[in-house]
Amino acid sequence: MGSRIITLQRQARELGRLRTGYTENGRPVRSRTWVLSSHAEHYVQVAAEAWGGSVERWQPLGKGVQQYRVITQAESIDALLPQGDPLSQYNELWSGGGCQRRCDGETEQLSRQPCLCARQFGEEWYLQPKGRVCSATSRLAIVLPDMPDVGVWRAETHSFYAANEWSGTVDMVLSGTGGKGLVPVALRIEPRQRVANGLTKKFPVVVVEIRGITPRQALTGPLPTAVALDPSAAVGPLAIEAGRPDYLAEAEGALTSDDVRDVWRKARAAGHVGPKGQDELSQKLMAIAEDKDAEAASVTASRGSAEPESDGPGEPDEDGAFDAEIVEDDPVHESANGWPAVVRPGSGARS
Repeated sequence: MGSRIITLQRQARELGRLRTGYTENGRPVRSRTWVLSSHAEHYVQVAAEAWGGSVERWQPLGKGVQQYRVITQAESIDALLPQGDPLSQYNELWSGGGCQRRCDGETEQLSRQPCLCARQFGEEWYLQPKGRVCSATSRLAIVLPDMPDVGVWRAETHSFYAANEWSGTVDMVLSGTGGKGLVPVALRIEPRQRVANGLTKKFPVVVVEIRGITPRQALTGPLPTAVALDPSAAVGPLAIEAGRPDYLAEAEGALTSDDVRDVWRKARAAGHVGPKGQDELSQKLMAIAEDKDAEAASVTASRGSAEPESDGPGEPDEDGAFDAEIVEDDPVHESANGWPAVVRPGSGARS
């Protein structure tokens, strides 16, 4: 591999966006299905073939650069979370002149001052009408594996509920994968309603859900790329681990507990286990090591108390050594002066 500029982010190119609304006669309209837009017509054409709808030219509000879009028939779209942290969230206020405020909840990033909305309207500033205060803005970079080209698509929402749920899901996945490898997900538009002050409000929320795998598999560590691209190929709860060595079988075949610990160190170096005792595989390896210690103690005790079964050398141990042969001494022949007599060869006695 060639060299890289260390200070560059090496960010994947944005190919297009996933939206939950569109403009009609200059007015925003909520959509119950996904809307995909891009500057490249052939990207949108492939999306229309995959999820339905017709490709059309589209002029964003604010007289932006003309693009192409398709209002699909899909309420759910399969995608992949890329490596790294794919989620960006801020409270933002926009106007015709661009972004006016971008706040992390405590500090407004453009002015470097404490939260301007809270200072102006108090702790319940979020109850103010939209356009007067910031909106929770979440942007999620995803990979659409069956679309043309290499890059990411951006899903964006201004939903308060989605802001909480997206961060919870993504952070949980990152805790298991460390931001390494791809994770299969589905982005689904879910209709919800809320009753407050006697009024019922219906609204859509974009849900990010793990697709084709279990939480155990998602949190065990980075997934093999083949499984992430086709999770349906994984059969059974342990099939997700097909791309890594069978550490349990290797540990079971080990001779000593030290050998089992070497297996754990190898799995740890490969990123397949966490700190000792903090994941299922690590716990199982520790249990096998304890069994090996118990077996060794049992063998040692039995050797110290058992009677010899034969006069032969027996079987060698794991190091190739034989147990010492136990031989009873013959009666000692003493001379007249009390010292052991020297027995000549052939006399039948030992010297």
